[in-house]
Amino acid sequence: MPNAPDEFQRLIDIVARLRAPDGCPWDREQTIDSLKPFVLEETYEVLEAIDAHDHPALCEELGDFLFEAVFVAQLEAEAGHFSIADAVKSVADKLVRRHPHVFKRDEGEPELASANQVRARWEAIKAQEQKGRPTPRTLLGGVPDGLPALLRAYQIGVRAGSVGFEWARPIDVVAKIEEEVAEVREVLTHETVSQARAEEEVGDLLFAIANLSRKLGVEPETALRKANAKFARRFTAMEGNIAATGRTMAEMTLDELEAEWQTVKGDPNQG
Repeated sequence: MPNAPDEFQRLIDIVARLRAPDGCPWDREQTIDSLKPFVLEETYEVLEAIDAHDHPALCEELGDFLFEAVFVAQLEAEAGHFSIADAVKSVADKLVRRHPHVFKRDEGEPELASANQVRARWEAIKAQEQKGRPTPRTLLGGVPDGLPALLRAYQIGVRAGSVGFEWARPIDVVAKIEEEVAEVREVLTHETVSQARAEEEVGDLLFAIANLSRKLGVEPETALRKANAKFARRFTAMEGNIAATGRTMAEMTLDELEAEWQTVKGDPNQG
């Protein structure tokens, strides 16, 4: 089995060589800003491999993701800001510091019995750490604006829930969803639909749904990706079935399309 420290150092050396004066012209042109789309792309490729439980693909995609991290750190090191070693040390120190129930039990740290208790303790330690900063970070300030909106809604709910601002039960969130659906319905009763009001109410509905996912222990981005994939798979199968008859979807009625859809849904191979 490969030795992790040796292979990690080899990757660092390769990236430094690519950035050297006689290295790769493309790699030498990159900046931390130009690398952003590649970081995002690799993130989603990791998630796709996880969704598929494709372990060989996941191994490869994690390697690609790690490469992007080392590449960004190399650019920062060249600019004199920090090295990849600094980044690794930072996260290792943070993990030890925020898990006193694991690493400092001999100092009287209480044992935490649940994931919720751990999360609350993590946020409490994090808040304590922020006190020394010139501009203390708020509880929600640590949720990146650049996250996909559904995932950000989920993380906002996690942070708010960590201090007790939370629905008691998942069924209570369902009631909130029903309330938001009623408000969307009320918008639609007007002869002229207000686009701004519709956007607001649909946003509130999506936020409530993200929080129901959280209460159920379901990560909403993953759930929606799987739903998207299922719909696309079934729709493509329906499209193929219709094409085999010599017809096109555009010439069919909605009732005919729905009948074809139900046929595909009933096929156990379509999931």
